Amino acid sequence: MTIVVKVGGAAGNSLEEVLDDLAGRRDYVLVHGGSERVDRLGEALGRPAQYYTAPSGVVSRRSDPAHLEVVVLALAGAVQTEIVARLFARGVRAIGLSGVDAGLLLARRKEGAREVVDGRVLRVADDRSGRVERVDAALLESLLGLGLVPVVGPPAVTATGEVVNVDADRVAAEIAVALGAETLLLLTNVAGVLRDRDDAASRVATVGRDAIDTVLPLAEGRMRKKVLAAQTALAGGVGRVVIASSSGSSPVARALAGDGTVFA
Repeated sequence: MTIVVKVGGAAGNSLEEVLDDLAGRRDYVLVHGGSERVDRLGEALGRPAQYYTAPSGVVSRRSDPAHLEVVVLALAGAVQTEIVARLFARGVRAIGLSGVDAGLLLARRKEGAREVVDGRVLRVADDRSGRVERVDAALLESLLGLGLVPVVGPPAVTATGEVVNVDADRVAAEIAVALGAETLLLLTNVAGVLRDRDDAASRVATVGRDAIDTVLPLAEGRMRKKVLAAQTALAGGVGRVVIASSSGSSPVARALAGDGTVFA
């Protein structure tokens, strides 16, 4: 049974440990983020990242046309190429795909995105972000059948050929649903959903699929997107979702063993 592993790209993630742990497996699709790399490149190019908070509390990257170029350069270029190269060094034949390649991730551009500014709800101007509506599962299954590991990341493409930024956690959830994955791992820079963000021991161990709304108040910032991605995956038939740390030895094996916040 295929699993989907998403490794975050924010500071504090441990990509090398994740790749070490995956090196002996061939039953997975790897989805990557790269927010820190995008931010660094944006600063270097004079296009610093900007974020906004939606009325729902979800924090999102502002994706105007100038910054979308930075996202494409960093994710579909540098980050993805480096991951494929690092897997190759571990004896893994991997192939990097953005959501645009062969229309792997077909998305709909978001209309009417809103942000909260000084207590007021305003429209986000010139937003080029989207939501994945279809995954070409047959393409991923064909690659897996050839013994190739798909390494997938944003952006995605609309039916009219427009490139849009999409959230990598949501991408991982939609891929897991499309493949009928047994497990989705969302590996990040914290131990899971925490009751106290400064105390790893306050981790929520398990969340029932019908109780996800009860932990949303604990999910601040980007963690909220991970919890919502878990909800999407479970609603689509994925057996379980684990939000866990990417750090330390054998992070994939530990997450599969339930060392994280398990949604099931």
